[in-house]
Amino acid sequence: MPDRRARRHEATRQEILAAAWQLAGERGLTGWSLREVADAVGMRAPSLYGYFENKDAIYDAMFAQGYQQLLEAVDGLPTAGDPRTVLQDVATAFFDFYVADPARSQLLFLRVIPGFTPSEGSYDLAERTLDRLREVLGSVGINRPEAVDLWTAVFTGLASQQVSNDPDGDRWARLIEPSVEMFLASEPPAA
Repeated sequence: MPDRRARRHEATRQEILAAAWQLAGERGLTGWSLREVADAVGMRAPSLYGYFENKDAIYDAMFAQGYQQLLEAVDGLPTAGDPRTVLQDVATAFFDFYVADPARSQLLFLRVIPGFTPSEGSYDLAERTLDRLREVLGSVGINRPEAVDLWTAVFTGLASQQVSNDPDGDRWARLIEPSVEMFLASEPPAA
C-alpha cells in the first residue's frame, strides 16, 4: 500500500509541475498563482501544500526538471571526431533546447524570479550540466576554464537573442556555425 500511495503522490507532483509549466508558458514564469495551478489539476489551493511547501518549491522542482531535460538532450551527443562537428552538434542541441521553451530557459539561465534560489540538489543538476560541457570541450582538446565561460556566454546569448527578437525565425540560429568557427579561432584545440 505505501508504494502505491508514494506512486500516486509522485504522479500528482508531476501533474502539478506540468500545470505550472503550462501556465508559465502561457503567462510567464511569475504570471500564475498557486490557486491557478490547483485549479488546473482539479484540487483546492491548500491541497498543493501536501506536495510543495510554497511556490518557490514548485520553481525548484521545475528548475531540477529543466536541467534534467537539458542533460538528457546533450548526453547522447558524440564527443569523438572532428572538433567542428562535435562543437556544432552540442551548440545546436543547446540552442534548440533553449528556444523550444522560453519560460524554461528564463528559469534556468536568466534568474528572473526575485528571491528564488535553487536548492542544493537542484543546483547540482546545473553543475552536472556544466561538467558535461567541460567534458565535451575537453574531448576536442579545449581545456581552459575561460573557454567554458566564453562558450556559455556566446551560445546562451545567441539563443536569448533568437527568443527575444525572432522567435519564429532563424536569424540567430544561422549564426551557430560561424560562432563555433569564431570560438575555435579564439580557443584552438590543444595538439
